[in-house]
Amino acid sequence: MSYTAPRMANETIRYLSRADVEAVGLGMREIIEALEVMFVDKGHGAVEMPPKPGIHTRPDAFIHAMPAYLPSLGAAGMKWVSGYPDNPDRGLPYITGLLVLNDPETGVPTAVMDCTWITAMRTGAATAVAARHLARADSAVCGIVACGVQGRTNLEALACLFPLKRARAYDLRPEAAVRFAREMSETLGIDVEVVDRPERAVRGADLVVTSGPIRKHPEPFLQADWLEPGAFACPLDFDSSWTPAAFRQADRLVTDDLAQLEHYRHEGYFAATPPADADLGQIAAGLAPGRRTAEERTIALNLGLGLEDMATAIRVLALARERGIGRDLPL
Repeated sequence: MSYTAPRMANETIRYLSRADVEAVGLGMREIIEALEVMFVDKGHGAVEMPPKPGIHTRPDAFIHAMPAYLPSLGAAGMKWVSGYPDNPDRGLPYITGLLVLNDPETGVPTAVMDCTWITAMRTGAATAVAARHLARADSAVCGIVACGVQGRTNLEALACLFPLKRARAYDLRPEAAVRFAREMSETLGIDVEVVDRPERAVRGADLVVTSGPIRKHPEPFLQADWLEPGAFACPLDFDSSWTPAAFRQADRLVTDDLAQLEHYRHEGYFAATPPADADLGQIAAGLAPGRRTAEERTIALNLGLGLEDMATAIRVLALARERGIGRDLPL
């Protein structure tokens, strides 16, 4: 006996390629404010997001499922994203994947889109939200260690909220740092200096972002005392760059999700990293303090949340429909 599925009122799904997602034109400031609202909701427990499961087909590579539900925005779905450190040597991006949105009322898929641009932009925006609460408002110097996509979006996001005057850029590949400095100085209108050692990027900086590959068995090189009193850091590469001594020196160690941090500890990451003081959602919601003194060293362990993707993707989809971008495909 054959089975015939019942017909649905909406039997199409909006498909957005990477070019479509970029063409929508969602700005970094809009993403920052969307994530601020999302973190407030998270702090009040008004979201659903399990720790992300994953598979690992190569050393230090991952393919993660990141489901999340944000009721206030009607955003529900999942990102299926991979990170492969050797991809740039193959001419491929480190991060690739797809994002699916579902109707929260029916569960029916409503959109599928490339997630590369969304991942890059929302990660920078999340750093900016953390820095808004944990960095000094007058922060003017930014240190970037690893000058890839995340280095670019994080510097762009921080420039949206802080009076940046200059940045220092370090990369294991000097040519990447030179290209980064040229492009970002033109884009942001600030002085970007290429430095030949990571220490020179970190010392004297008010804001520091590290975004190299995530290693399960890291060989960290950023030492205690390099991060200045009063500075803020966001290690997007987990504990791959920062030594345990550098983490222990932080006066505040915050994460974007306490449960997810513990999940990663069980998976073998952050073995020598101290426990986090608070969840960024608690801070955004006013349930825990942000920066308390001008002299505090603050570090935000932003692990990357599916909630960030949903808060961004739902806006991308709305603008795409408004502007006629993308294609409707049959389900």
